[in-house]
Amino acid sequence: MPDHRLVELARKRDDSAFEILMRRYNRRLYRVARSVLRDDAAAEDTVQEAYIRAFTHLARYKPTGSFAAWLTRIAVNEALMNRRRLRKEVSLHDVDEGALHDERIDGAEVASAADGFDAGHARRLLEHAVDTLPEHFRTVFILREVEQLSISDTAASLGLNATTVKTRLHRAQQRLRVELTRQLKRERISIFDFDGARCDRIVIAVRARLALIAAPPLPTP
Repeated sequence: MPDHRLVELARKRDDSAFEILMRRYNRRLYRVARSVLRDDAAAEDTVQEAYIRAFTHLARYKPTGSFAAWLTRIAVNEALMNRRRLRKEVSLHDVDEGALHDERIDGAEVASAADGFDAGHARRLLEHAVDTLPEHFRTVFILREVEQLSISDTAASLGLNATTVKTRLHRAQQRLRVELTRQLKRERISIFDFDGARCDRIVIAVRARLALIAAPPLPTP
């Protein structure tokens, strides 16, 4: 069933439509949220909040645009707000801003270490390497290379133009080194896996919260 039909049903509070949309986009939203936050649990929380915000404001979605892009932008915005909140809870003395925004990897060293490793080890190396990228490179890399979105869909999802997407992807690839990028494409390794348990957990939590929102108020005694 296409997105636009599911959105129509979701506007009528069709529970199955909510679930299908969540299972369709859970992995993408989790990956893009994690690309901002670099934390699994925070990314899960962000995805839940993004769904609640989207599903309770479906009237704002314009069918002329891509629902996936609209939903992804909500997830990115939620992740950015979550990150700002988390940073307020951390003492400035505990954060090295330079390390957050200018981390670099030695591609040759990582590629050498990957020699002889199995897919699990290689995946962890790639996840670590991607985590060291600056956020504006990391989000583009995740959507283009991991989620395999087109340039236009990536641009729409992040509110960027196509030229910026191309430039950031190129620089991300430089940071990761050509060998890591080739390995990702050659082995088709799926990084930041979104397993069934995590998918189910988010679906159950969001459906429970939506049920509470839709519940009629209790009568006054």
